Amino acid sequence: MPETTHWILTLVCEDRPGIVHAISGAIVEAEGNITESQQFSSDDTGTFFMRLQVESTASRERFEAALAPVTERYGMTWQLDVVGRPLRTLVLVSKAGHCLNDLLFRQRAGQLGVDIPLVMSNHPDLGELAAFYGVPFESHPVTSPDEKAAFERRVLEVVEQHDVELVVLARYMQILSPELCEALAGRVINIHHSFLPGFKGANPYKQAHARGVKLIGATAHFVTSDLDEGPIIEQNVVRVDHTRTPAELVAIGQDEESRTLTQAVKWFSEDRVLLDGVRTIIFR
Repeated sequence: MPETTHWILTLVCEDRPGIVHAISGAIVEAEGNITESQQFSSDDTGTFFMRLQVESTASRERFEAALAPVTERYGMTWQLDVVGRPLRTLVLVSKAGHCLNDLLFRQRAGQLGVDIPLVMSNHPDLGELAAFYGVPFESHPVTSPDEKAAFERRVLEVVEQHDVELVVLARYMQILSPELCEALAGRVINIHHSFLPGFKGANPYKQAHARGVKLIGATAHFVTSDLDEGPIIEQNVVRVDHTRTPAELVAIGQDEESRTLTQAVKWFSEDRVLLDGVRTIIFR
């Protein structure tokens, strides 16, 4: 009996009548059974988005052949992948380890569908943490323009060597060059505290404490050449009050950063994040 594969199919195209009917017919032709289906039509851009999970005994070649007439007719951008396939992910860090620890722990626990071949850093501080989880670690100083350029060249080498599909900035405290942003467009996720742009620079939690903020949180977003302006994937906030010390705000904020980044990576690894111009469509 042929083996059944559980596929993820995502597609994006101009919104027109008949798309769902056509794609459903192609799936039937490939002897597929739809187990999950989500769709969205964007009034802002006139774009149709869809994510399907399909069980089928058809091979990839046969499935793609069944889809081809429909994807060509509607000019679709589409992707076919296997449910649960670990996403090859490079993680960049500096000195703070909370986000890295959460990613590595959840990968080991089977809660996050990523395969991390390497952690890269501009400081050696987190080498022991990566070693604890059995993940290779590289550190290269980035204290001059030449060192920054060398670091980014190494990033691109790793991306090519390991066929990396996602780069995660897990509190990597360097601004990526426009050239690297362009080379990895749509494949880099960053995390930052949601005080931006209100509390820029050093010690944002100290600044927040001094101003008596009532909400703190974190934002995970795609990286673009416009600093911290990339499409938002996930945001979380938590309420605080005047009794919280700066140190307590840091701890609360780090929890939110870890939770928010991991959720964004999880959705991306499951092909649930689609771009609609400067915003995202998230099929939860």
